[in-house]
Amino acid sequence: MAEIRVHGEEADLEESTLVEGFPGIGLVGKIATDHLIEAFEMDHYASVHCDGLPRIGVYREGDPTVRPPVRLYRDAERDLLALQSDAPIASQAVGSVADCLSGWLDEAGVTPIYLSGFPAEKDGVPALYGIATGDGRDVLDSAGIDTPREDGAVSGPTGALLNLAAQHDRTSVGLVVETNPQFPDPEAARVLIESGIGPIADIDVDVNALVERAEEIRNQRERLAQRMQEAGDEESSQARPLRMYQ
Repeated sequence: MAEIRVHGEEADLEESTLVEGFPGIGLVGKIATDHLIEAFEMDHYASVHCDGLPRIGVYREGDPTVRPPVRLYRDAERDLLALQSDAPIASQAVGSVADCLSGWLDEAGVTPIYLSGFPAEKDGVPALYGIATGDGRDVLDSAGIDTPREDGAVSGPTGALLNLAAQHDRTSVGLVVETNPQFPDPEAARVLIESGIGPIADIDVDVNALVERAEEIRNQRERLAQRMQEAGDEESSQARPLRMYQ
């Protein structure tokens, strides 16, 4: 049964912002979202049980508690939610997962920030731009985020979520950052937080750890990054030039 199962008392999430962290190219969205959850010590608010998600149990070093692979965390003080995913979404399940999550976000009145990497040979600080559905362009303008430099498309679960938001004219924003296509990219995740998520969600978070622990983060995430690199477009969230789909 597809559902978002809240742990404890259900909260009023109207006006909250959600940061989405499905694994994708460079793992930029996952690294950024994991960092927010850790830095703000966010509470495990709900578990995501959408049809098609991997039926695995996840546990952490030093903690015997088993949790599902996709979870929602909440920081009540900052009106912030974060979606953490510890496993890729199979291509045949992307549609059902997007339907499940989109319906819940719409009912809850939450504004989502969708995250994606754009494979690029970076020169200096990775470039960031924003895309939007519904009234999301106003959000991007207020945050001073640049518009795309070329035609493009977002694939994977993130692309499916953006597609549904556009289809139903729901407000959402997408942040696309240049990233290394082969390895986990903490630097690109730092740019996502500092130049995108922070201004939009009106939060301030220390990102020094992403720089200081860059090598450790790469080593921890290397196998998942390789898995996402090998995945097809429908499985790995990433932005690519539109010509690659034509």
